[in-house]
Amino acid sequence: MNQQNDASPKTILKIDNLESYYGPIVAIRGVSLEVREGQIVTVLGANGAGKTTLLKTISGVMDPEKGTIAFLGEEIQGQEPDRVVRKGIVHVPEGREIFPLLSVAENIELGAYTKNDKAASANDMEMVYSYFPILKERRAQAAGTLSGGQQQMLAIGRGLMAQPKLMLLDEPSLGLSPLLTQEIFEIIRRLNKEQRVTMMLVEQNARVALDTADFGYVMELGRIVMEDDAETLNNSKDVQEFYLGVSQEESQRGQKRWKQRKTWR
Repeated sequence: MNQQNDASPKTILKIDNLESYYGPIVAIRGVSLEVREGQIVTVLGANGAGKTTLLKTISGVMDPEKGTIAFLGEEIQGQEPDRVVRKGIVHVPEGREIFPLLSVAENIELGAYTKNDKAASANDMEMVYSYFPILKERRAQAAGTLSGGQQQMLAIGRGLMAQPKLMLLDEPSLGLSPLLTQEIFEIIRRLNKEQRVTMMLVEQNARVALDTADFGYVMELGRIVMEDDAETLNNSKDVQEFYLGVSQEESQRGQKRWKQRKTWR
């Protein structure tokens, strides 16, 4: 790992030699990575690379065949998903998986099912509404009638109700317009900065992911094949060719764009 140095924040998640299977098929093989407190870490890769399987294994939806997952120094591999949530890891899955017949407010409230403090939950709900005012406007509306972008906001807001230390986000831009994608990722940046939620972000939109993240990993066929800080990956010829689809001229413009965006982050 080249992510760690003496001045860096502490490691919040450390994965070592992880393997998970779908029946006889190895979905992730020998994956080792770490996420440091306060960071946004992205995992890039094509469909079938193993990104979603990785998040499911971390959150307890799938059990690994081999390897360890240490969260805040405690091994959690194989634990039930509700126990993982109680420890501080919240998984916002691909496709949102909201409850369409329940109201927006009821969906959000379900995010606090592990908490017993009603006053704190009420405060957390107001915090969620402060980031997603459209959800407050539509709190009595059936969640299934929301737009795709609003449903993504709802899924993130529901996850925030559990007061996560680490949020796992699986394809938050899936099916969204470029404008809505920009809005969602701006909120992700704000949550990371203002609420100090560490993020692990799986995303096929490599450009927006690298513009948002501090550090990144690239997966192919279940393995980590590249890792570096996000700026270095953003300027990598291989990443640009295979994940950003840019020419050399566009690459130079992209480097200027990266420097500009770093100033407003």
